[in-house]
Amino acid sequence: MPIAADARQMQEDLARFRHDLHREPEIGLQLPRTQEKVLKALEGLPYEITLGKETTSVTAVLRGGGDPRATAGTAPAVLLRADMDGLPVQEKTGVDYTSTIDGAMHACGHDLHTSMLTGAATLLAERRHRLAGDVVLMFQPGEEGCDGASYMIREGVLDAPGRRVDAAYGMHVFSSLEPHGTFCTKPGVMLSASDGLVVTVLGAGGHGSAPHSAKDPVTAAAEMVTALQVMVTRQFNMFDPVVLSVGVLQAGTKRNVIPETARIEATIRTFSEENRQRMMVAVPRLLKGIAAAHGLDVDVDYQQEYPLTITDQDETHTAEKVITGLFGDSRLSRWATPLSGSEDFSRVLAEVPGTFVGLSAVPQDADHATSPFNHSPYASFDDGVLADGAALYAELAISRLEALAGVRVPAPVPGL
Repeated sequence: MPIAADARQMQEDLARFRHDLHREPEIGLQLPRTQEKVLKALEGLPYEITLGKETTSVTAVLRGGGDPRATAGTAPAVLLRADMDGLPVQEKTGVDYTSTIDGAMHACGHDLHTSMLTGAATLLAERRHRLAGDVVLMFQPGEEGCDGASYMIREGVLDAPGRRVDAAYGMHVFSSLEPHGTFCTKPGVMLSASDGLVVTVLGAGGHGSAPHSAKDPVTAAAEMVTALQVMVTRQFNMFDPVVLSVGVLQAGTKRNVIPETARIEATIRTFSEENRQRMMVAVPRLLKGIAAAHGLDVDVDYQQEYPLTITDQDETHTAEKVITGLFGDSRLSRWATPLSGSEDFSRVLAEVPGTFVGLSAVPQDADHATSPFNHSPYASFDDGVLADGAALYAELAISRLEALAGVRVPAPVPGL
């Protein structure tokens, strides 16, 4: 049976699995219930399982039967990744499988990623005789700000078959942006780099009626917030954008008390390594200058987080061919510009050639242009994309291994 049709036979099972995950979201690097569910889904399949030491990650290796080198650990190898963690968001979607964990939600669709990859695990196991090499399944915790990919890389996920994998593929669903069922690609820079900024303005407290006898950190902090925005527009080329958003501005306890400190927290997104390095110099210089002008001190903590997500051009073209072969040209959208979100799958792509594919899970009756985006408590993701995502994961592995091994790849039949 063609792989897309076979995946559709699994649709109800995948949806049930996804709902189980969605009801019990877990946050960060320790996801014991999620790990247990994944292991149960892999039970009975011919995978070599390794569990994370520092996290609750799952690495599963399938040895292909189509290449005699597989047993020696020298066959071609492809990695497929799914992240598993949720977010500290109180769900407000109203779906009948709403999160039962107070203050936690799968608001970014990682429950879909995990479900699709477990579906692909079955599809690949059933086609083990076709695999011209090995497949590594990377079930990763801690994508949301915990850099879980780095933990798994340090623990050897990229070398799990006994050698470095030749290619890596990740997928991410969206609750907005594109029409339902659209696959999205972009060669080169696909997602921005992400850095964090934590600023503490150090003054001297006093009475609000006598600011001249204190050192007011509030007015300096307010000036810093505005100056950061002006700096971005005046020191950086608009065609190589920088995004800086202040999400935290804290100071004081009472209206007539000048506090000793004020705190600013911001996220910074850049789309080139050059601008990322420039921002690391320009931001502290600006903030220290403003503090000095007011006779204050300032502590600037510029935190490097996730690097640019840069997809390999050839691997992206490979993914596009597989997408159009499975589902037809109308299901593919190639982005002209990067997205300002960030991903720790960038760590994998910095080590091995690969690509990242977006998939719109916008509900079919919703307007993709106005639907709540990922991370919203109202973000809603449609189960209807699960089978197609599983089929794409599996076919990417099968066809890429055949190409790596020099085997002729039969073209999938569109729509089947």
